[in-house]
Amino acid sequence: MPQGSSHSRPHRVAVIVDEGTNPFEVGVATELFGLPRPELGLRGPLYEVTLCAPASGVRMNHGFFTLTGVPGLDAVDGADTVVVPGRPDNVVPRGADVLDAIRRSHARGARVVSFCTGSFALAEAGLLDGRRAATHWMWTDTFRELHPRVLLEPDVLFVDEGDILTAAGSAAALDLGLHLWRRDHGAELANAVSRRLVFASHRDGGQRQFVERPVPDVPDESLGPLLAWAQERLGEPLAVADLAARAAVSPATLHRRFRTQLGTTPLAWLTGERVALACRLIERGEERLDVVAARSGLGTAANLRARLRRATGLSPSDYRRRFGPRSPLLPAP
Repeated sequence: MPQGSSHSRPHRVAVIVDEGTNPFEVGVATELFGLPRPELGLRGPLYEVTLCAPASGVRMNHGFFTLTGVPGLDAVDGADTVVVPGRPDNVVPRGADVLDAIRRSHARGARVVSFCTGSFALAEAGLLDGRRAATHWMWTDTFRELHPRVLLEPDVLFVDEGDILTAAGSAAALDLGLHLWRRDHGAELANAVSRRLVFASHRDGGQRQFVERPVPDVPDESLGPLLAWAQERLGEPLAVADLAARAAVSPATLHRRFRTQLGTTPLAWLTGERVALACRLIERGEERLDVVAARSGLGTAANLRARLRRATGLSPSDYRRRFGPRSPLLPAP
């Protein structure tokens, strides 16, 4: 279950819309957590979104429009998760009422999430001192200058510190939002939401934030066909050498292409896909760890336990209890 929620009601998400907020990131929050998902066949909504603002009318970034008719910042007091989108004027201090709402939310145990440069607000509120965090790569120098106590990770998509999560950019907000779905409700539902969004189901937070894409020397170096081929064979003893052979390139060339196109290594991608498959098998009711390990390509139950704990923080039995087929929020049989 999501942190701070119960089986009897949806997980409450409050989005703080400050002066100059980027509309896209507000849209990400409402799309991920505010829209009904009838295609999931759930017994009820899993999230409930409230937009809140420090004033009755808030002018959005570049004056595209003014947001009116939303509750004040007291709305954060009933939220399980508080989302702080970014804005472009990051050197301008946030209002005391906004910072107080962020501090108040964290102090009572709410999960606090920032999208893009919303991490500046979290740092200004003092929540990130001594913690790892992400922000947009264009603002890393400014962030370090203003907030030297924060352990900024400049190249990652997002950072999950448990009760505080920070996404690097606007698109990375989608990655972090799907990560929250996965953390709260498991890989199966997160994948279903990503399919609805026509978005990559899983980009690990540790992947590079800024990926250079030089003009290719050959007509087509896309990894898409190779990834699809590998995903159909995760239970087989695939290695990086097998992927390189399938792509008809050397392992070194394949490694460069993965770094360029995906921001990760072939081995890390393959392991991540296998762990995601293992999660889906457990969610669907497979209780035999040796079968899950074999079908996902992780080999042994011991390796499955280690990989699953590293990826989710849970043992297989804990993961099954939280996300297995008897979860009260999953569709009725």
